[in-house]
Amino acid sequence: MVPGEIVTGDAPVELNPGRPRVTLTVTNTGDRPVQVGSHYHFAAANAALEFDRDAARGTRLDVPAGTAVRFEPGMTAEVALVPLGGRRVVPGLRAGGGLDG
Repeated sequence: MVPGEIVTGDAPVELNPGRPRVTLTVTNTGDRPVQVGSHYHFAAANAALEFDRDAARGTRLDVPAGTAVRFEPGMTAEVALVPLGGRRVVPGLRAGGGLDG
């Protein structure tokens, strides 16, 4: 074993088990790549990304923690989103506080 090494089992690791998901189609209408991190409030993502922001409210990408999805200019992709957990408060960023009231 190497210090810091993580040894996982043979079975695939399921991300966010049991969490509800929504799938949205996203298009980068801008002229530059846009990258969205794993725990960023997706509805508040870059304005060049075109998607149903109401459906994305209170969600984040369903990807491993610490990763991101990159949208190249003109690219259209489907993304899976899961609800933000915990107290559902997004300080700073573009939401500015609680998501539920």
